[in-house]
Amino acid sequence: MPDAPYLLAALAAVAAGLWAWRRYHYPSFWLVLGFPFVGLSVRASWRRVALGCGLTKKRQRFWFTTVPGLVASTGIVRVRRRWQRIAVDTKPFMWLPLPTRHGWRVTLHTLEGQTPGDYADVAERLAHSWGVHAIRVSSPGPGRVVLMATMRDPLVKVDELPPSPELLKVTVGRLETGKPWTIDFRTVPHWLNAGATQSGKSNLANALIVGLAPQPVALVGFDLKGGVEFTPYRPRLSALATSRAESGGLLDDLVGLMVDRMGLCRQAGARNIWQLPPGVRPVPVVALVDELAELYLMADKSEKDEIAKTSTALLRVAQLGRAFGIYLFCCGQRIGSDLGPGVTALRAQCSGRICHRVNDPETATMTLGDLDPAALASARAIPAETPGVAIVAGQDGQWYRARSFYVTEQAAEQAARAHAHLAPAWDEVTAHLPEPINA
Repeated sequence: MPDAPYLLAALAAVAAGLWAWRRYHYPSFWLVLGFPFVGLSVRASWRRVALGCGLTKKRQRFWFTTVPGLVASTGIVRVRRRWQRIAVDTKPFMWLPLPTRHGWRVTLHTLEGQTPGDYADVAERLAHSWGVHAIRVSSPGPGRVVLMATMRDPLVKVDELPPSPELLKVTVGRLETGKPWTIDFRTVPHWLNAGATQSGKSNLANALIVGLAPQPVALVGFDLKGGVEFTPYRPRLSALATSRAESGGLLDDLVGLMVDRMGLCRQAGARNIWQLPPGVRPVPVVALVDELAELYLMADKSEKDEIAKTSTALLRVAQLGRAFGIYLFCCGQRIGSDLGPGVTALRAQCSGRICHRVNDPETATMTLGDLDPAALASARAIPAETPGVAIVAGQDGQWYRARSFYVTEQAAEQAARAHAHLAPAWDEVTAHLPEPINA
């Protein structure tokens, strides 16, 4: 066959082209070639998958069946067909699968007696049945369930940090759905960020500083490690506390600032500072707290009053600060109920939750325990070799796996120095306060 070498060369060229297409522009390859095959396979296998995962229901149906009849003289069994009412396994109705950036999604109509939790319980079994990385379950309305499948983990490589387009909104990473992971203090004012050493907790703080540095906001730091974490970012910080005593004084300033802004809003008839005219609107304040547990640890009874005062001031800021432009981002390696009722009360005010890999189940329970139990299980399953991966619960009421962009300390320090001129002096921010407030 003289054309055989040319045919082999053509096939090799096609295979190389497909490989390059998939390698360098996977989204278009997935939409054109990958998804049609996967979508047909999902629809064709849905009855078997639903039956294997226990998502079917027995229903009475008229079925065209064959029943044995009399035996003829030749020994052949004569059969006859008739309609007969029998119990059959009915699968949930499935709409056509639709492609997404990292996989596909499909809407199902639940059967009687089913809830979205029934599908969430078998999500891992569904993922194995279809050979995908993960299946997430959501419910857009009564009687409907959406299965979101990811073909491969989008958090393996996250290496892009786009600029923050809005005030007090920072893009810090990517969600498992492929969408940006944003921290929006206007929507979710207070955040609790837990994580062990080398889990990505400090990297997230770096990304937050890089995103907030060019914005017209005042940044204040509570660095209970003696200042080793936030001191390099001092040019962009309006105030920095490195001990519990300094933290108490800075919290008193925040409480006094909050009370002063209450009066300003009351005089203007506004419910919050964002209803004030831009000319009189005070600067927003974002407080970054590192090693939260150090504010609550007590070596002896002589520290009890100081801890109680600090805890009360921090809780007041968390309860009332949102309307007056004061926001919290609290980080810690160990956050447990054994630290006292002040931590539990603070957690209740932090609607934004971020849990990296932790060393003890109590911290994961404290951070995510009042959310979906599946989120708690996912947090405990974060491997040590994936720093930056976390379980995030935010403004939409759902939880996601996410990973923060890798931001070096040098990049964060450079951003702090480059935007140092935007840091308002803390004396100017608090100059109009009549006197320090003793909480």
